[in-house]
This record gives sequence, C-alpha cells and structure tokens, in this order.
Amino acid sequence: MLDIAADLARWCAEGRPFAVATVVGTSGSAPRGPGAALAVDAEGTAVGSVSGGCVEGAVYELCREVLETGEAVLETFGYSDDDAFAVGLTCGGEIDILVTPVTAGGVLRTALTAAAGGGAAAVARIVGGPVALLGQALLVHPDGTYEGRFAGPLADLPAWDGTALERTAAAEAAALLDAGRTDTVSVGAAGARCGEPVTLLVEVSVPAPRMVVFGAIDFAHALVRIGKFLGYHVTLCDARPVFATARRFPEADEVAVRWPHEYLADALAAGELDGRTVLCVLTHDPRFDVPLLTAALRLPVAYVGAMGSRRTHLDRNRRLREAGVTDPELARLHSPIGLDLGARSPEEVAVSIAGEIVAARRGGTGLPLTGAHTPIHRERGRRAGASHEAGGPGAVGRVRPAGRDQPGGVRAVT
Repeated sequence: MLDIAADLARWCAEGRPFAVATVVGTSGSAPRGPGAALAVDAEGTAVGSVSGGCVEGAVYELCREVLETGEAVLETFGYSDDDAFAVGLTCGGEIDILVTPVTAGGVLRTALTAAAGGGAAAVARIVGGPVALLGQALLVHPDGTYEGRFAGPLADLPAWDGTALERTAAAEAAALLDAGRTDTVSVGAAGARCGEPVTLLVEVSVPAPRMVVFGAIDFAHALVRIGKFLGYHVTLCDARPVFATARRFPEADEVAVRWPHEYLADALAAGELDGRTVLCVLTHDPRFDVPLLTAALRLPVAYVGAMGSRRTHLDRNRRLREAGVTDPELARLHSPIGLDLGARSPEEVAVSIAGEIVAARRGGTGLPLTGAHTPIHRERGRRAGASHEAGGPGAVGRVRPAGRDQPGGVRAVT
C-alpha cells in the first residue's frame, strides 16, 4: 500500500473515500510480493496493481464492494486450468489479498501522509486470524512508539490481550522498519511469540535508497536517469566544477562539486549511507578511483562498481592492493561495472549497470531466463495465516465478516 502513498495521500487530502487491496501473502510464482496494492475510490478511479494484470478486474470489483459494505475482506486468488475464462493467476501461483476501506482520521491515512512525505514509518495490519480483527492497523514510528489500537476482547479468543499484542506488533514492526523491509510475521493473540496465531503484514516506508554516481561523464547522464527510474535518490559527484553542474545533470537530486573520497567521508559522517546505498565509480582515473574505492570497499553498502577496461581494472586492483585493500574487500568490487550485454551507447551501458545492481539487490543471476531452471520471481514473502484453507489449483477462496447466523465466527466461501 505504501508504494502508492503519494496518490493515496492526495486522495486523503481531497476527502475521497476509497478501498485498498493489498497483497498480504504469496505462494509459488506470484507476480508481485506482499505490500503491492491497488486502490479504488468512490468514483471508480484506480491506482496501483496487485498482480500485473492477471486478477486486476476481480480485485477492482472487490474494492467497489468493500466501499459499499465498509467491511474488510480477505480473498485468495489461484491458478485455474478448468475454465479458460476463470479469474486466476496464469503463472500458477497464489496470492492472498486483503481489501480494507480507508476511513477519515484513521491510522492508515496518517501513515499514507507520512510515507508520501518521505518519512520513515511502518504500518502493522492484522491479515490473518479472527475475522473481526482483519484490517486493524497500527502506525509504528522509528522510535517504537505507535498510534492506533487492536480492538478486543473477543469471545472466541480467550487468550486475547490487545495491549500486549499491540506492544509485540510495534516491536516487530520497528525491527522491520530498521531493516527497511516489508514482511509478514506471526505472533500469539496474547502478545507472545506462541499461542493462537495472529498474522501481521508490516509495510515499511523509508527514505529512498541513495545512488551516488562519481564522474560527470556522458555515461553518467544515462545512469542518473535510470537511477531515478529505479527509485533512488541520485547524487552526481565530481571534483571538476565545469562538468559537475545542475544544468548538465537536471535529473540528479544533488550535484556535488567535491573530491569523491571527501564527499564519501562527509556523507558517511552525516549518516546518509546505509545497507541499500549504491556507489558507481565512472571516473576511471587513479587519482579519484584509488582513494575513493579504498574507503568505499570498507563500507557496509549494497553495491560498489567501477568503470574501466580490462587493463584499467587490473591496474586499479594493483594500486588498491598497494593502498592496503585486502582481497576480501576487493572481492566486493564489481569491475568492470555492469553485465555483459554488448552495450555500446551510454544508455545501453546504463541498462547494463542497472541490471547488475538489481541482480545484486534481488539475488538474481544475470543470466537469460530462457532455458534457466531458477525461479522467475524470488520468494519475498510467506503466505498469510488466513483463517481458511485454500484448495488446490484453481481454488479461489474468500473470508468475509461473519454472517448473522454465525456471530463472531468465520464464513468461508470457496
């Protein structure tokens, strides 16, 4: 849901009622992971996606239905080969989708506003367990404080302890927020790590990861653009003021006229670098490369890459070893930078570099999918602990609020 926070925050400011469908669990080959969302307002306008197109139509109608009833719904979509026109995932996986209405003044609206402003926050929502709790949410701040309540007690849940569950959920959410990771977690209804399970989807919003491109050359123009496309906060750094200008790099969030290693030291001291940071060294000049890479390869960042020919690469490695860089540190360096795509133009080289960054981030191989036997979609989440059992291939199950003949219970439709 937080991936479309900018649009939803605007809807909130305009006073639009809307419903949000969020992927809360996946199994098998699913096109999108937990946290992906589709929202629909009262006028029928839609933003976002939960499946890349496979079940968008059915989820859209489900959002319209939830807007009318005001009650949360949990539904599972799976593969169906019995009916070619049935709603389902053609990729063969299953996804659990929770649809909730967003009301005025709720914690979801507060969370959307915070996320749209680039602030750090986490939303912990109950996505598995007693139906009466589905969709209830907490907004958790980086210091562990939280807003919202899990309403209770429930007659059919003797071990229910809302306050303890809130504290546990807030602690779990704060840990995931610190890691910058969206995930599902299961805890006991009494707040312990065991007992009657309640499953939480914790969505986190953190400032955009940083990409620092060193070297104001023609290849940097294309790399800055593709870095922005991938969602990075991009800085262009070069010690030469005639080349490092905002006019030459209008897409960059920041243009720094600094010696690269000095800029890196100051960024580290300011707490601007973390485990998601990407450093791309395009200068291929030992005056810049050696002091910069000597420092960069000792930082806990996600990626360090350096441009240059095979000859430049070997000469640079020799100079780095002479500067005291160890073999384990040198093994972290992606050099020559990028994947072997046969790239020639700056734009093609930028695609090559971006592909290597994504592969390093997601655990990909960088090899063609044709003929490969590796998963297309890496496992990024667990199935939510729904209050129903999904069937086999072709199963589409729904958990709705209890009917009049089942007070406090669960009515499953498959």
